[in-house]
Amino acid sequence: MARLLGIGEFARRSRLSVKALRLYERQGLLRPAEIDSGNGYRRYREEQLAGARLVALLRRLDMPLAVVARIVAAPEDDRARLVADYWAEVEHRMAVQRGLAAHLRVVLSGGKGLLDMYEVKQREVPEQVVLTEQRHLLQPALEEWIGDSMGRLLRAAEGYGGTSAAPFYVYHGEVNDESDGPVEACFPVGTDGPPSGVAARIEPAHREAYVRLTKAQVVFPQILSAYDAVAVWIKENGFTIHDSPREIYFTDFDSAGPEDEVCDVAFPMR
Repeated sequence: MARLLGIGEFARRSRLSVKALRLYERQGLLRPAEIDSGNGYRRYREEQLAGARLVALLRRLDMPLAVVARIVAAPEDDRARLVADYWAEVEHRMAVQRGLAAHLRVVLSGGKGLLDMYEVKQREVPEQVVLTEQRHLLQPALEEWIGDSMGRLLRAAEGYGGTSAAPFYVYHGEVNDESDGPVEACFPVGTDGPPSGVAARIEPAHREAYVRLTKAQVVFPQILSAYDAVAVWIKENGFTIHDSPREIYFTDFDSAGPEDEVCDVAFPMR
């Protein structure tokens, strides 16, 4: 007969406390092999130690019990991937929170240190023909619309040889929980003039100041610090804002990691 371990010995050898073992039993995560009907004394099989030690290690990552249970119950070949997926989510969340903390420090200090957060650059942008789509919407609906419009305009651009430059989104008005823009999606195409039968226009040549952001920095509201930084830089360097600000997306946003550069925040200036 396989040897059974009392809860005290099992706790010591598994590196889990008795309190934790009782919690995991209630959660259905780690059940005793045997419970004495008379005194309620719990015993565990020795081969349960490997699973218990895995639980102990996963909990040291501050992993929620639901995620721990999913990994423990998964086939052994899937466990490494599940841990990697969880940790990627943690790193993304931490990167976003780090950006939010930086944004809050600037806001709460009255703008102190704003220009230290970003490297503002400038460039010349040539005239472009762009396919467009425009919407009035509040901030909570913005991310979904950007994703949807990007798919629609990419498909439309295929009829004109594909996009000729990075797509961008122009904010003709402020977008937040109370103000609805409008926002204009612009997808450059290599035609000589605006094609007929679709919404299109000519984006004039201009000079712009911009900052480059990682995926974590694009999250609202910390992205607002990038807009503020470019606007302040333009004023302090003797330029004036000439047109509406825009976000320029130059890579595959969905596949990017939290620290990958994905977007420029830019202001046309003169």
